[in-house]
Amino acid sequence: MLLEFLALFGVAVFLLYRWATQHYSHFKDRGIPYNEPWPFVGSMSDMFLRRKSMFDVVIDLYNQGQGKLYGIFEQRKPLLMIRDPELIKQITIKDFDHFINHRDVFGSGDENDTDNLFSSSLFSMRDGRWKDMRTTLSPAFTGSKMRQMFQLMNQVAQEAVEGLKNEPMVDNELELDLKDYCTRFTNDIIASTAFGLQVNSFKERENTFYMMGKKLTNFTAWQNFKFLLFTSCKRIMKLLKMTLFDKQTTEYFMRLVLDSMKYRQEHHIIRPDMINMLMESRGMLPSDKPKPLHNREWSDVDIVAQCFVFFFAGFETSAVLMAFTAHELMENEDVQDRLYEEVSQVDSDLEGKELTYEALMGMKYMDQVVSEVLRKWPAAIAIDRECNKDITYEVDGKTIEIKKGEGVWLPTCGIHRDPKYYENPSKFDPDRFSEENKDKIQPFTYFPFGVGQRNCIGSRFALLEAKSVIFHLLRDFRFAAAKKSTVPLVLSASGFQLKPKTGFWLKLIPRN
Repeated sequence: MLLEFLALFGVAVFLLYRWATQHYSHFKDRGIPYNEPWPFVGSMSDMFLRRKSMFDVVIDLYNQGQGKLYGIFEQRKPLLMIRDPELIKQITIKDFDHFINHRDVFGSGDENDTDNLFSSSLFSMRDGRWKDMRTTLSPAFTGSKMRQMFQLMNQVAQEAVEGLKNEPMVDNELELDLKDYCTRFTNDIIASTAFGLQVNSFKERENTFYMMGKKLTNFTAWQNFKFLLFTSCKRIMKLLKMTLFDKQTTEYFMRLVLDSMKYRQEHHIIRPDMINMLMESRGMLPSDKPKPLHNREWSDVDIVAQCFVFFFAGFETSAVLMAFTAHELMENEDVQDRLYEEVSQVDSDLEGKELTYEALMGMKYMDQVVSEVLRKWPAAIAIDRECNKDITYEVDGKTIEIKKGEGVWLPTCGIHRDPKYYENPSKFDPDRFSEENKDKIQPFTYFPFGVGQRNCIGSRFALLEAKSVIFHLLRDFRFAAAKKSTVPLVLSASGFQLKPKTGFWLKLIPRN
């Protein structure tokens, strides 16, 4: 009996091993240089063992490659890393019709699956559905809409800074983890611009909307594990009806959006936000905009999913951008002093009036600083595409075929930190993006918000948020190192998010 059990166990282990490694000869068979994978974890062993952050792992993999292509493995799946700007341009622009979609990691295949809102979001939508939704949402992010939204952003930024002034200080100094502060700011902005809610997370620190956002974006060890299972065995996860986000959170957002739509329709309320745009596309509200070229009707799930992913992306990504900016200003005093001069000049020119959209957008050095933060610390660590039609390239003297269903990977942080494109890439130098130097940046070596038609639709919104809060903070406070500050930053090896191991601690010193 024992021998039979051991034999069955041995067969099961062998079959599991074969299943886990069945694609590991993919690049060897094609003559493409590749990273030697480990069973079950592929090329990401240092991340799985929590030795390094995903950011550092991607840079290591990028630096291992020498040519234009390098093969890596995401657990079981082969991914072709693209290391050449011209090839990135070819794939994302010229041959976009071959690489329209992101890989379908979380998709359930059911467009009305309320338990899997992420799969119905713009990010995950595919082919014609994606194109039609992009067309529907684009008017929400035009310059005129940004001007309208900025008034709200500016008001929230002022309230946030005033709240800091009321915090208890020690020796006229305030030490805090800026990540929490920036997260509350982005929460309140998104609550209004996407959901039509008035929330003040600085006064009501545990309001429901904020706590749901924290629950959504703070990945637990169990959520990280589920994420890995989705990437390696999605069919099994679908069979077990497993979801990445818990049902309570998704149901909260469903109720919030649908109740808001119903109330607005009944009371003829019009606001310059995302829900309003989506309601107009369904004919639920009158609109003077030209009708879209497509005749697609969006379901309740489609509409909720766009608000859901806008919150998911904006809540964390924008807050991290603000926090990294503040940290770099703290660490580079000369940059902070120069930016403060620009802030002071703009504030003086306003003659006591509130900051305007035009004034903020005209701040050239502010733009340089934020652009350099996005180069050094891109939130989108890497970008993926899925091939939907076979295509052949001549690369490094070889004919390389990318087949339908195969994935390609654009290592954003690797290219942003490559000394071939950016001299002394670890140095924080906003002058890389000055009027004199920005044209020297090689095309397709800078893409913090993605590249091509599938770039981030909310990039202008995120930049406006970050610049607004940095303006108000820097006008009233000087950034200095706190006792808990880590210089240089050490990234956290837990999870997939870009964040420091010990937080964004710094000291705020009032200027007056």
